[in-house]
Amino acid sequence: MSHLILVFSLFLAPAFADRGGQTSTQNLCSNDVSHKRQKRDWIWNQMHIKEEIDTPLPHHVGKITSSVRNNNAKYIIEGEYANTIFKVEETSGDVYAFERLDREKKAEYELTALIIDRTNNRSLERPSKFIIKVYDINDNAPVFVQKVFNGSVPEMSPVGTSVTKVTAVDADDPTVSGHATVTYEVTTGGEYFTIDDSG
Repeated sequence: MSHLILVFSLFLAPAFADRGGQTSTQNLCSNDVSHKRQKRDWIWNQMHIKEEIDTPLPHHVGKITSSVRNNNAKYIIEGEYANTIFKVEETSGDVYAFERLDREKKAEYELTALIIDRTNNRSLERPSKFIIKVYDINDNAPVFVQKVFNGSVPEMSPVGTSVTKVTAVDADDPTVSGHATVTYEVTTGGEYFTIDDSG
């Protein structure tokens, strides 16, 4: 009888050993999952500002925000006119313009957002590029492309004969309705000549 008990216990020992191994493997896996690095993301709102804003500087442009949670986090911007025309409030991520902008000189600016740990200057997230667009206001008058346009027409030509073509251009944004639309008018000699919207 004692031999039988001994054999029986030998068969059970490996089974319990395997089960213990499975438990430790499961614990190891669950620990791995809980220690995985969480994905971080930049959270953007639209970055834009109207040109020639007639209010006291600085003007609020937008906000850069990261999902990083760190009490020592500090926002920085780099690139085109960073820390001259554009500055960021390092704790909130609010971006401000410190000059009045002219869309006809420059329509957009490309900058890079960074978030670092202020205690060791270590980057907390990959840098990300963003664009600040300058919105147009209708602040330009059309101008003729040359000072004098010469035209001629044979005498006794029928009504509606083309005499010449004039061209004027407007520097405002043509994608904004009405801002770059040019219309023409004859101010002297209207009893003899008319002009259409194409010039």
